[in-house]
Amino acid sequence: MAGPLKRFILGDPLHNREAIHQRLSNPVALAVFSSDALSSVAYAPGEILLVLALAGTGALRLTLPIAIAIGVLLVLVVLSYRQTIREYPGGGGAYVVAKKNLGTVPGLAAGAALLVDYILTVAVSISAAVAAITSAEPRLLPYTVPLAVLLVVIVALANLRGVKESGALFAGPTYLFILLVGSMVVVGLFRFATGDPFSVPVPRETVEPVQMLTLFLILKAFASGCTALTGIEAIANGSQAFRQPEAKNASQTLGWMAGTLLFLFVGISLLATLAGVQPSHTETVISQLSREIFGTGWLYYLISASVAAILVLAANTAYADFPRLSSLVAADDFLPNQLRDRGHRLVYSNGIILLTLAAIALLVMFGGITTRLIPLYAVGVFSSFTLSQTGMVVHHLRSKKPGWRRSLAINAAGGLTTALVTGVVATAKFTQGAWIVLVLIPAIVLYFLWVRKQYDRVRDELAIRPDEFADLDWQSYNRMHNHVIVLVKEIDRRLIRALRYAKSLHADKVEALHVDILGNGHAFRQRWERAGFGIRLTVVESPFREILAPIMDHVRAVPRPTTDHVVTVILPEYAPENLGDAMLHDQTSFFLKQQLFGEPGVILTDVPYRIDEPCTPEGMTCRLPRPEERP
Repeated sequence: MAGPLKRFILGDPLHNREAIHQRLSNPVALAVFSSDALSSVAYAPGEILLVLALAGTGALRLTLPIAIAIGVLLVLVVLSYRQTIREYPGGGGAYVVAKKNLGTVPGLAAGAALLVDYILTVAVSISAAVAAITSAEPRLLPYTVPLAVLLVVIVALANLRGVKESGALFAGPTYLFILLVGSMVVVGLFRFATGDPFSVPVPRETVEPVQMLTLFLILKAFASGCTALTGIEAIANGSQAFRQPEAKNASQTLGWMAGTLLFLFVGISLLATLAGVQPSHTETVISQLSREIFGTGWLYYLISASVAAILVLAANTAYADFPRLSSLVAADDFLPNQLRDRGHRLVYSNGIILLTLAAIALLVMFGGITTRLIPLYAVGVFSSFTLSQTGMVVHHLRSKKPGWRRSLAINAAGGLTTALVTGVVATAKFTQGAWIVLVLIPAIVLYFLWVRKQYDRVRDELAIRPDEFADLDWQSYNRMHNHVIVLVKEIDRRLIRALRYAKSLHADKVEALHVDILGNGHAFRQRWERAGFGIRLTVVESPFREILAPIMDHVRAVPRPTTDHVVTVILPEYAPENLGDAMLHDQTSFFLKQQLFGEPGVILTDVPYRIDEPCTPEGMTCRLPRPEERP
């Protein structure tokens, strides 16, 4: 049943040769990788206003200068990442750059910071999308968390269907958002420029002023607004998803994204300042502006819907990059190898599932409220910015390619600036939850190192020694001593196949083992003797109805003086024909295999029996021999 259901939900599996055709054109890639950064204009200006409002409405005039400062930082970071794309077109971004130029631990720190940032991207984007929905329809406010979880699941399923399909699906809403919100900014600024100003009414729920305007408060507002830069690194991290030439296409798309983001972010901040927008916990800045500019007709609801859509799609940026980055880390044996491989639709399915579960956990923990999640958001991304740019500085100093001094200056300025911002964000948001990320990143790095240590240990244990190569001949097989134990639950067709297989092994000893939990061991032994199998039966009484423990004790009691002595345990099993059939049969063999799998010197063999197949080479039906047929 699982196969058809999987095909119905995800579509037919894709062949490996289709991987090259799953790469993205620049317009589609802009929708896939830029939705996170572009969507930040829906909440970043509001986060600046929320912090400044703590010092009173007079402090709101600083919104535009702070937005301009963030815009300058945006340009600097984009220029730095264009250098990264050119030098490392294979993707990986901060993780690859830092690991190659600064060392393993800095690279792992960058990777951990990015993975945390991608999880937070999904949580923040989805919570902001729900906030946009509830701003337009307040009656849905009590259902914030269920709505958020539902949206995460929808985005995850879309990505499980494939990168190209999800990109084509999400491109329309992304460009609709740019068109509608861009039109709102243009129309609003045009009204002010032509002498038709307007002001936004004070919302019913406003932020009460509780402190003086200080430098620390301004820095705190700057730190909150810096969430507008999250997602900038996505294109550099996923440049291998672009069509060839990857570096050129990725750089062009990064430029388009930066220009669009700069216009929308600074434009909304300017418009909010001119219109006297005051922050509200129940209505977004864009909702207040669009309602005043266009009224509450269909266009207002269309803008609200486009904002909600882009915020949902912002999570798609994380879904595009988190699985790729976790695959790179897993390929280096710092994460479980299950995250390394592509799945049914040539996407990293396990990474998508892991991201989904982590994001849902965050949304439930923080109640799906954006303001509670924002303090955790920017620390990770700016830490990765800093490590990436520092790594690029080292790269330029080592390579000294033509034009390296100019590139060095750009990356050095980017690294210094983002390091200062990291410090500001960590300090300003520390007590509000940033400390969680500062503790979590080192913990993840330690986990990375532990995973690598485990893989190295197992790899060393599995490595073939020189003497083992020399010993690998047919004579070595003759020296193997094999004690075969056939587990017997019932005397039926399953047993016939298992006994035939056991005799074919030419083992030193073959015995059957039956655990008597019903107290009828004597009767069972008589039936066995009447069957005339020619194999000795051992019956173990189990008055406490234990099955696993008696079998384990019997297997462990078989002497195995050297590694050339093994015990082969054969499990006759009925192969269920369907799910209902499987539910009606006990899972004793499953638990037994779990117990025996790690037992030294024990080999497990399943002998399945299917109703629709014969169990003899001649195609005859399995049956017990009649008395006159016994030897």
